[in-house]
Amino acid sequence: MPVSKISSRLPPRATPWLAAGLALALLWALGATYLIVFHDEVLAGFVARQAALRDAYEAQLAELRDHIDRDRRDQAGTETGLADRVAAALERQAELERRAAALAELTRQTLPDPIATGALAPRPGPNRAPVDDEPDLRTDDEAESARTLPRRSALDVETGLIRLEARLEGLQAAQGERLAGLAARAGDEVRRLHGLIRRTGLDPARFDAPSAGVGGPLVPLDSRVLDGAGFEASLALARRTLADGERLRRTTAGLPLGRPIRGAATVSSPFGTRLDPFTRGLALHTGLDLKADYGEPARATAPGRVIAAEAAGGYGNMVEIDHGHGLTTRFGHLARIAVYPGQRVAAGDTIGSVGSTGRSTGAHLHYETRIDGVPVDPQRFLIAGATRAQQYAD
Repeated sequence: MPVSKISSRLPPRATPWLAAGLALALLWALGATYLIVFHDEVLAGFVARQAALRDAYEAQLAELRDHIDRDRRDQAGTETGLADRVAAALERQAELERRAAALAELTRQTLPDPIATGALAPRPGPNRAPVDDEPDLRTDDEAESARTLPRRSALDVETGLIRLEARLEGLQAAQGERLAGLAARAGDEVRRLHGLIRRTGLDPARFDAPSAGVGGPLVPLDSRVLDGAGFEASLALARRTLADGERLRRTTAGLPLGRPIRGAATVSSPFGTRLDPFTRGLALHTGLDLKADYGEPARATAPGRVIAAEAAGGYGNMVEIDHGHGLTTRFGHLARIAVYPGQRVAAGDTIGSVGSTGRSTGAHLHYETRIDGVPVDPQRFLIAGATRAQQYAD
């Protein structure tokens, strides 16, 4: 039956519903036909989209894993670097402690009273507690950073290490300056003692021990380069200079620089050419005539060994003392001799009493100094002795 006839028989309200149903049926038919005809293409597109989404997700996961791995490597490298720096700082601290001990020993040789040398406190061992009066170079944070590196943040450890390294750097510079100061002071002492010896008319080389020749240009000690081998070389130089100073101090202590009579003795007749008191002609006076009261003690002017104690012609009662290195002193016109040949005497010991024996016009002390048997002016030694006493007084 034709549709027109069927529709004419339906009620008017059913017509729209019939049209809608026919449209839906048509759409379903078209969709089913499309799926049947294009099924493979639709399925392939869906699978491709799903594969693209999966690949993008896996790429994001791989990038995230790489980022995590880089962070872990960076963290491990940072911890390793910090651990190496901590180990280097502790090793440097141990070296500076050793240097501080060497400087303390050097200071004791230079000065009578110990002074600070910037020493580091020894690190407490398993059986050693820190000493209260030993200053710890590291702060609590720095020490904790060094002990608990894995448990501290990299920033905290880095901050503590920077402070520790700065303090070690400052201490090393202070130790270099201290060593340079000690070496300079020892050098000044050596030069002063050389000058004192020259003031007596003696050559300081007379007292040098035989050694291999040395020389080279003068290069002042610079504390800024005292690192590693430089510090060791400078320390050895300072020790040699101190040893030279000690040797020269012992040398000058053996020179006849003391006064043969206590107090400020007046010279009644100097060394050199003079009018002889008996002949009134020109003659060589081989010593000094010092005014002194009869019986006043005559004293040794340096340590030595008595080589003569006897009546000796124009000298009258005479004592001669050998001080080593070719130096001797003589005391003439003594009223009494208080020593004997071979006796050891110290500076200031009484060797006799002032008198007027021998070729003398009155009580006085005839005092001589001789170098290799040749008389020299005793005033040079007495003036050098007065200079030395003034220097020590200052």
